[in-house]
Amino acid sequence: MSKEDFVAYTGSSDEIIKTLKTDPRSGLSKEEAQARLEQYGENVIHEEERRSMLQKFFDQFKDFMIIVLLAAAVVSAVVGIAEGEGVADAIIILIVVILNALLGVFQEAKAEDAIDALKDMSSPEATVIRDNDHIKVKSTELVPGDIVALEAGDVVPADMRFIETNSLKIEEAALTGESVPVEKNAAAEVAGDAGIGDRSNMGFSSTNVTYGRALGVVTHTGMNTEVGHIAAMLSSTDKQLTPLQRDQEQLGKTLTYLIIAIAVLTFIVGVFLKGFAPIQMLLVSISLAVAAIPEGLPAITTIILSLGTQTMADRKALVRTLPAVETLGSTQVICSDKTGTLTLNEMTIEKVYYDGELHNADEELDTNSEFIRSFVFANDSKIDSQGNVNGDPTETAMVKYALDHKMNLKEQLQEFSRVNEVPFDSDRKLMSTVHDMGNGKYFVAVKGAPDQLIKRATHIHKNGEIVPIEQTDIDHIMENNTHMAREALRVLAGAYKIIDSVPSEVNTDTIENNLVFAGLVGMIDPERSEAKASIEKARKAGIRTVMITGDHAVTAQAIAERLTILDPNDANNEEHVMTGAELNEISDEELIKHVQDYSVYARVSPEHKVRIIKAWQANGRVVSMTGDGVNDAPSLKQADIGVGMGITGTEVSKGASDMVLADDNFQTIVVAVEEGRKVFSNIQKAVQFLLSANLGEVITLFMATLFGWVILEPIHILWINLVTDVFPAIALGMEPAESNVMSHSPRTKDDSFLSFGIAPSILYQGILEAAITLFVYWYAAEGPMQTNLVGDERHVLAETMAFITLGLIQLFHSYNVKSTFGSLFRRNPFDNKWLNGAFLLSGFMLLGVILIPGISQFFDVHALTGGQWGIVIAAAFSIVIIVEIVKFLFRSTGADEKFNRAVE
Repeated sequence: MSKEDFVAYTGSSDEIIKTLKTDPRSGLSKEEAQARLEQYGENVIHEEERRSMLQKFFDQFKDFMIIVLLAAAVVSAVVGIAEGEGVADAIIILIVVILNALLGVFQEAKAEDAIDALKDMSSPEATVIRDNDHIKVKSTELVPGDIVALEAGDVVPADMRFIETNSLKIEEAALTGESVPVEKNAAAEVAGDAGIGDRSNMGFSSTNVTYGRALGVVTHTGMNTEVGHIAAMLSSTDKQLTPLQRDQEQLGKTLTYLIIAIAVLTFIVGVFLKGFAPIQMLLVSISLAVAAIPEGLPAITTIILSLGTQTMADRKALVRTLPAVETLGSTQVICSDKTGTLTLNEMTIEKVYYDGELHNADEELDTNSEFIRSFVFANDSKIDSQGNVNGDPTETAMVKYALDHKMNLKEQLQEFSRVNEVPFDSDRKLMSTVHDMGNGKYFVAVKGAPDQLIKRATHIHKNGEIVPIEQTDIDHIMENNTHMAREALRVLAGAYKIIDSVPSEVNTDTIENNLVFAGLVGMIDPERSEAKASIEKARKAGIRTVMITGDHAVTAQAIAERLTILDPNDANNEEHVMTGAELNEISDEELIKHVQDYSVYARVSPEHKVRIIKAWQANGRVVSMTGDGVNDAPSLKQADIGVGMGITGTEVSKGASDMVLADDNFQTIVVAVEEGRKVFSNIQKAVQFLLSANLGEVITLFMATLFGWVILEPIHILWINLVTDVFPAIALGMEPAESNVMSHSPRTKDDSFLSFGIAPSILYQGILEAAITLFVYWYAAEGPMQTNLVGDERHVLAETMAFITLGLIQLFHSYNVKSTFGSLFRRNPFDNKWLNGAFLLSGFMLLGVILIPGISQFFDVHALTGGQWGIVIAAAFSIVIIVEIVKFLFRSTGADEKFNRAVE
């Protein structure tokens, strides 16, 4: 039955049963169940039709930069064939393109795990009533109208409206984000605009029954359930392009336009102004185009990102998609789920009240006192053989509190054996147990809601004595109850009495009266110890943390204040907390306008989380979303980068994430952001190095054409691109993080590879490289350099010196780009062993074309004398000296700070 057909949580259960045409006693007939199964389909999560691996492979070639690379391969092949040098460079480019495509296919296949994980969450079997008989059926065979029986330990197999409930509690954290099990009541009246977490008469598919029993009628199955709705959202949510992907696409387009324009201009100038032969100028123009295309950039970017993933993995951040590495560095807003991400998802006692005083939970405690016994005796938690405490989170918190204070609980429970009980129910909000003391008397332990329990207390335990309870005692108890509640603590009261015999009928009337009030316990799902420091570190780096949770507003606000997401000293913090109900009242346009006014969102649904993410993105922010529940999956996918929890996270949330924290530690996110910033900085260095080198080659060829010179052969350009570009660029990706990497605010979506001073640096450094190369060629071909060579031989010598100079300039220049504005000598210039190795390897391959016999003829180069080698090396090294001078001028004038954005 479609979710739009009717609202299952309003009206009475009788009306729902009538609408579904079923019988709560006999259930559906087998024939009717089969007919409905054919009508509504199986109770499963359907996945969208998936593209074949071949389709995914060809989709990778739609990227603009890939198209540029394919064009580069064609150009390289044309040049190679025309010059008789082969197509080796074209083959290398094609290999890069194919490897990138295969990597993209692999990443996309992994991202489809989210829907698969949703399908695996459903309960394998369910107990239903059909033809007046309780039978087990596969949960996939459930249909609307089926009557299902639930008990503690069951997984709810479909969305259902409860007909009967008996002390029922359901853990819905994975769906709603609420940290404690929700009490369910079949008779509860629910408003039509209630969020999922407030629909107390409903059970939702894939949630867990932690306490009690129930009978419910199935209202929705399969894709019409709340979990199915999330699956549909996952399928329809468009994954955002990462800043890195946007930059690469934009850079590819820009370079293509410039390359075409410069190549055409060079051809026109050479043919019509300088009189070169059209064929010769066509080859020169093609060589210029090859020089301009940074064909190694995608491969180098992939390698740098891969290295970043390895470093992050060592620091407990497992990256599922390569671009996510860099995206982390540009994160401006971290929207974080509360439960299990900022908090431990483990109820913990923080305050206790007994003997008329409020105490911290870590203070010493008499474990033989009636105070602690009232809470741990009236308790259904179990301790397994490994010492783990299992059960309702609030009850396990009490047991852990006792165990932490060295209470020998197992021994006391054996000494005070349970002989009877009055189970908890949501009407009276109490639970009682009766224990044989072994001396002819019985100990009655009672725990529950303070306002209910205090009505049944006639005495109070004070200073080791039992005295009649007075109004001043009640006032003081309720005052402390209110105090703890304002701190968002969940407060329970404990009481006891000792009786001579067990009544013939054990119920609330015979047991829960004339009690001795023992005390209060205040518990909360506490914040992670490291989360506060991490949030403050993120704030210093210009990153805002926003909490999004399914918990109540008062709890969310308290945790946010403890974590400093909200200023603890701000008396108006409630104005910065928005609830899901309030979100429903405003339009997307209003949310976009005011989203920056709120730091905490409470009682939200999966749709709300996606709206919040989109609102931040509409304001131009790069958004990271962290979460661990099924309810987080759509927003994890919508965010620029989704961060799942590896330990407590559901497979659905992990499948929808770009990164998974192996230690569920919020601090790891900030560590990963720092690594992401380093990765982006290193990619920028590679871009600066490659584009300044390519610009130097382009200007060299263009100016040579204007001067009527033939300065470099196509094979020289290809060899420089292959040898002196790739290895140093990859090595620059291994640079350690600069000391100020976390002192600047994150880059925005308007910032690119060329921001923060990279563009002007590329420009002046490219001009310098070209000027030095042109000078060396002029000096060797037409200038005062002494040589016995004339004519073509002197031209070949000049070409050779220009070729080696340009190659060595790029190798020396690789050290310049270790910092955009900082001096190379402010620290050890040789601290990157990979760059040192790349310099030596590339230098050997560059100089080998002259020094190794037989190869020099292939490259059409001339041997150099000692003096000529001195000129080449001195000219090439001059790039370091000149760039150092320019950097000094930038720093001394403060121009460097204008390019960097400080944290506001």
